[in-house]
Amino acid sequence: MKGLELLLLPLLLILKDVSAQWNVWMPRDISAMTNSCVVIPCSFTYPSGVRPYRGVHGIWYFGHPYPQLFPPVVYKSRTDIVHESYKGRTKLLGDLTQKNCTLLINNVGVEHSGRYYFRADLGGANIYTYPDFTNLQVLDQPNIDVPEEIVSDQSLDLTCNVPDNCPDMSPQIHWMYTDYLPDPVFTPDNVEDSNTAVLSSTLTFTPKPMHNGQLLGCRVHYENTTFFYERLISLDIKYAPRTVWVNVSQEVMEGSSVVLHCDVDSNPAPTITWYFGDKELMSEIASNSSLPLDNLTPEEEGVYTCVGDNGYGSMNTSMYLAVNYPPREPWINESLTLLEGSSVSLQCISKGNPMPTLTWLKDGELVGTITAEERSVLELHEITPQAHGVYHCLAENEHGRASNSFNITVEFAPILLEDSKCTIVREGVQCVCIASGNPEPVIEFYLPDLNITINNSNSLFNYRTYSDGYTSTGIIKLQDKGERGNNGDTAVHVHCSISNMYGSETIRLELQQEKKFMMAVIVGTIGGVAVIAFIIAAVRYVGQNNKKENGNPGQDVGSKVENPSMFYSAVKKDKQSLRKKVLKTELLGSKFNSILEEGTGDDSDYQSVGPMADMERQELNYAALEFLHGRHREGGFRRADGDGSDYTEIKAK
Repeated sequence: MKGLELLLLPLLLILKDVSAQWNVWMPRDISAMTNSCVVIPCSFTYPSGVRPYRGVHGIWYFGHPYPQLFPPVVYKSRTDIVHESYKGRTKLLGDLTQKNCTLLINNVGVEHSGRYYFRADLGGANIYTYPDFTNLQVLDQPNIDVPEEIVSDQSLDLTCNVPDNCPDMSPQIHWMYTDYLPDPVFTPDNVEDSNTAVLSSTLTFTPKPMHNGQLLGCRVHYENTTFFYERLISLDIKYAPRTVWVNVSQEVMEGSSVVLHCDVDSNPAPTITWYFGDKELMSEIASNSSLPLDNLTPEEEGVYTCVGDNGYGSMNTSMYLAVNYPPREPWINESLTLLEGSSVSLQCISKGNPMPTLTWLKDGELVGTITAEERSVLELHEITPQAHGVYHCLAENEHGRASNSFNITVEFAPILLEDSKCTIVREGVQCVCIASGNPEPVIEFYLPDLNITINNSNSLFNYRTYSDGYTSTGIIKLQDKGERGNNGDTAVHVHCSISNMYGSETIRLELQQEKKFMMAVIVGTIGGVAVIAFIIAAVRYVGQNNKKENGNPGQDVGSKVENPSMFYSAVKKDKQSLRKKVLKTELLGSKFNSILEEGTGDDSDYQSVGPMADMERQELNYAALEFLHGRHREGGFRRADGDGSDYTEIKAK
């Protein structure tokens, strides 16, 4: 109460100077904790000309100052009649005669919150309700003063307030959940404002982003009571983005879809912006954002950046999106026509992811080296005709392959090939001239003995030409001796001329197989003579045996005829009665035929010649040899007559 008197002293000093009139002073606002008490300080004045009649009385109303509205009576000095909600709760602490109307309310509840008015009753007509009031706020928890903005890394003061307007109860303040705070400082204080007392405790610390959302509490306890009051708050710490999380860098296939995610840790929520390189893709205010990418192309490969900015700072994180795809069709040279001996650089460029390997192939065979780059160069130096062909550049990676090709055509002077020669064939002599060149070489034959040039415009001697790629073949046939020359020997004089725009060449074609052919003729002749000798011996042996069988060993066969004893055996011209064996031997490009004819043993294959037509027929063996296109020797074999049959005469001695 001593403290209350000190509280009212300034008020009393002021009232002394105020002119006598109806006035009242009381705090505009006052507060109390539930179940505690509250003292409402009050003093009043009335005109000096008014004389109290039967003492000074007073009434406290709740809610309204006008009795005609029947406001609840909180306290009445004349009687104990009060509103039921205030029965036993109120007490006048002031002395009305001393113009002190201070009121005590015990065991207040939330329902007691509101305006309180004082009415002075001096008797008779001197009753006055003062318009001024005190607004009582009954609290069920202490109040914590929190700044409008709490920024990370800036010092923060939080104050817990509790009213201290109950003389019989002293509050105590304790902070809760402060163990995780960095170096907290607690500062108690007792503040009197407008004659009301407030006990406070200030908590000072420096918040961090990690403290955002953390709970802090203020707990009030009244000594010697069981009353506890608590207030909890959640810290709203403003801080710049401290982490920006995005997908890890990844690889996807061309044509596929992917969603990129970005989460930003900041308070308040940031504005999230997606960039591809320097190009802005999308922006939104959120703590997380997703960027969908559909039907990806290689052009969308690159760095994707998520930027978070909330006004307190910004932060960004990037990731790399790789778009894999099979190699593209290689870019290569156009088809080339090159001159023999020149050089060229062949280029191949192909893109793919992963980077493809480039391989050069010529006509399906590996050339050059295999490179793992987007560009490969194949150097060809001093080009030869063998460089002609189809060149492929093959690009490969783990997702596929692609290739492209072009042709290289090599132009070169004509070259005579080794197979160019003259050979003896059945019909005579055949000369072949084979040359390779580009452009295709022109082939001509020249017969120096006849001074004749043979070409397409003069198709003599069965002149023919063939082409196969860049190889040309010219052929002529010389069928008789007069076509070969007039020098009277067996030599063949044939020149071959080859030419194109890059050069020409003339050579003499040798009869490379002539000696071998003559050797075959000699061997054949000797063999024929041996066969004839064998036949003659066989005939004589058979004749002698016939004499012995007829019982006339001493009789000469020739004595039975008038003319000289000679039999002729003729080769029957009907070839159906002959059994032929044909031996074909390929010698030096010509054909050598040997026909061996033997008797069949049938009597009808023979006929008697001369006056001994009725003579007993004798068994004879015969043979015929044919040497085609060979030379006739004196006393040797001769050509048969026009029917093509050859024969030999055998004389019986």
